[in-house]
Amino acid sequence: MPPRRTSLALLAHLCVSLAAAASYSVVDYGAVADGRTDCAGAFLRAWAAACGAEGEGPAAVVVPAGEFLVSRARFSGPCRSGAVGVNIAGTVLAPVPYAGVQLWIVFQNVYGVSVVGGTLDGRGQAYWACRRAGGGSSCPASTRSLTIYRSRNVVIQGLTSVNSAGIHVTVQASTGVAIVDTVVSAPGDSPNTDGIHVKQSSDVTIRNAVIGTGDDCISMVEGSSDVWIQGVTCGPGHGISIGSLGDTPEQVAVRNITVKAVTLAGTTNGLRIKSWAKANSGLVDGVAFSDVVMRNVRNPIIVDQNYCPGNFSCPTEGSGIKITNVSYTNVEGTSATPVAVRFDCSPSRPCTGITMRNVWLGYGERRRAAESFCRNAHGVAYGQVVPPSCLADQEMFFYK
Repeated sequence: MPPRRTSLALLAHLCVSLAAAASYSVVDYGAVADGRTDCAGAFLRAWAAACGAEGEGPAAVVVPAGEFLVSRARFSGPCRSGAVGVNIAGTVLAPVPYAGVQLWIVFQNVYGVSVVGGTLDGRGQAYWACRRAGGGSSCPASTRSLTIYRSRNVVIQGLTSVNSAGIHVTVQASTGVAIVDTVVSAPGDSPNTDGIHVKQSSDVTIRNAVIGTGDDCISMVEGSSDVWIQGVTCGPGHGISIGSLGDTPEQVAVRNITVKAVTLAGTTNGLRIKSWAKANSGLVDGVAFSDVVMRNVRNPIIVDQNYCPGNFSCPTEGSGIKITNVSYTNVEGTSATPVAVRFDCSPSRPCTGITMRNVWLGYGERRRAAESFCRNAHGVAYGQVVPPSCLADQEMFFYK
């Protein structure tokens, strides 16, 4: 699949347009940079002024240096003005103690919006502690820090998101979204803190990101298509994942995913596709992984169609998700476990069209011989492939 350029062209256009934008500082609308006063109202008033400005020129909401507490904010469009930027120099703080708000900061029904710079601090430590203590249903719902919803041509550039009480950045039901030069950070044991989550969205670009979390660095679920991921460093975390898929019926296909020039270090998984062992139908088609470096990754290459977190009430039927046309090219590094390549596919919908080219994975720091495992997985291998490919028509076997 060729590189996705729509979002990057939009980024260049917005940078030029917003240079001369009319400014609306949140301080002028009542925000106080003391980290204690709730500034949600001031942020929304500044947004309303910028979004509702007459004329065709761009407008910018400005968040200056300092710490601004925001209980929650939903920035809604469409806007009368042209491109609207949110330029953040300071830090935006979530409230504590945590309130169980499911969505903290949301951009909804916007077009041509950019969010540039700054830090979002989700202050999720109390929520994580509740989860770690086994609080379960007594803990409030997790809180997603930043959500782009039902929007088009959105750019997030130079943003730092730390310590979310849930997913850091969500892109849902949107198209033409670019996330570039971002940093996402949460401890490796922080529950459900995915870095960037893509759902029901197309033409999404993620470039030059440094992501370390307690869950997937990047996750793509139903309806994700034409996603381009490049120049990402992942770790700690659960790797770069497609899925989980197939938990509910009538899920839309995942298509045309490119993951290129990424590094994964100390993660639970590397490149993962996962689906529940349920008969619900679905499709993963056209996934290309290339130029990937692994360092001490527990499951460097994995397709798991028997996914069941916690092994609780696990289904027993084969997965109805069809996985086809998946390629792995120029993948090298080390596995933290003996099995470096695992294709555990569905007996009712076997994986097809898997291609491996120039894959070199060793076990441990000394790069001892690793193993590959295949079940219901069909494809071909080219060039040097270590451990040797087990892609074949046999039902199940190990290859050392």
